[in-house]
Amino acid sequence: MSTTRHRRASLEVVDAKVAVDLATAQSENVFLFVPNLIGYTRVILAAVSLHFMSFHPKLSTIAYCVSCLLDAFDGHAARALNQTSKFGAVLDMVTDRCTTSCLLCYLSSAYPSYATLFQFLITLDFSSHYMHMYSSLITGSRNHKLVKSDVSRILWYYYNDSKILFLFCAGNELFYVALYLMKWDHTPTGIALLGSLPWAQVLALATGFFWFVKNVVNVVQLWKASKILVGVDLAERAKQREEAELRKRVKQ
Repeated sequence: MSTTRHRRASLEVVDAKVAVDLATAQSENVFLFVPNLIGYTRVILAAVSLHFMSFHPKLSTIAYCVSCLLDAFDGHAARALNQTSKFGAVLDMVTDRCTTSCLLCYLSSAYPSYATLFQFLITLDFSSHYMHMYSSLITGSRNHKLVKSDVSRILWYYYNDSKILFLFCAGNELFYVALYLMKWDHTPTGIALLGSLPWAQVLALATGFFWFVKNVVNVVQLWKASKILVGVDLAERAKQREEAELRKRVKQ
């Protein structure tokens, strides 16, 4: 209990009006930090991909993949240039969630019999990340990726090794890209070992494991965040009861 209070108290709270005034004055233009410029580029490329998605699979795939690959560079740029920012972190997460969700929306129309599954995956992705970020903030963490092993060993392995994080995120996106390309690519690879499978289907088979694990992590993330939020609720309710009891004693 005391540890929770200490961690939450360690964060400096800035009044919303003061924050707006500081952003307006802009003694230092955070909007133009290099990592954030990379983030804007990702958004533009994602928009280009979505525009071409229904009629030009090559351009759409290239734009989508480049947008996803740039996700690996904004964090490095932020640390190298000392330009880490809360705005950049949220921009990065929102771009990830929206880009993937838009592709899943297209897949829902491309594979109508699996539309419910794709809608569930969108819901799981958004809810798990939102609840995880919110639970991280209210427990005093400055970054949603800073997960301790005593909270969740699975999330600790996932977030604290950048190579593992990149591997599973990239594998998950490539799986969805493969499903998209399967609607267009029906030409066999020509490799005897692969039989009549086209390259898109081969890619889907190769990345399916990463997709599965990534969504298991989303489920774990959602469950752990829910437990943290309930724990915070219980701690606050206990504190309210203590304060109410203390007020009664003072009145007596």
